[in-house]
Formats: sequence, C-alpha cells, structure tokens
Amino acid sequence: MNMKTRVAADVNIVELSGRLDTNSVQPVAAWLDQVTATPGARVLVNLAETTFVDSTALATLVRALKRCQQVQGDLYLCGMRRTVYMIFELTRLDKAFNIFVDEEHAIQALTG
Repeated sequence: MNMKTRVAADVNIVELSGRLDTNSVQPVAAWLDQVTATPGARVLVNLAETTFVDSTALATLVRALKRCQQVQGDLYLCGMRRTVYMIFELTRLDKAFNIFVDEEHAIQALTG
C-alpha cells in the first residue's frame, strides 16, 4: 500500500493505492487520527487506486468518520473501484459515508 497526503482548498487529502488491510493500515490510521483532531476538519480519502479493503481498514475509516463528526468536520470518500465499492455496499457502509465518483466532486462538496 502506498499513501500520499496533501492539502487542497483547505481539505486534507490522502491518496491510497494497493491493498488497505491489517498489514498496511497503521500509517493511514495515524494520519487520520492527526487530521481528524482539528475542529472543523475536512478530510478526503481518495481510493481510486485501492484494490482491496478489509475489516480493519473499514473500522479505521469508520473511527475517523466519527472523530470528524465529533469536531463538526466531514470525511468523504472518492474514486472507489467497483470491487471496493461492493465491500462498502455489503457492509452497508455506503449509507454511512458520503462517497463521490472523483476527487473534484468531493472537494466541491466539502468546500461548497
């Protein structure tokens, strides 16, 4: 798993590629813990190059979403491949997260 972080339009963005699972989720969890601690945090997780997520990755994303909500912030997801989106559908997490087709639309929603 590779991870790239940046800030655009006052949105903290992480781009993930490869498998997001028990063996690779720790740096992502640490970054999410850091950025979701800020009041009004706006966070975008770009999963366009992510090929797989497991239950540990899902739990990490849910925890980050809850932390964002506690500080009146937002955490959005974008760019999911069909196989990854199916995991969100099966676990019904597609109802919990705001999921966008691409980064551009997600940033517009976060900043608009």
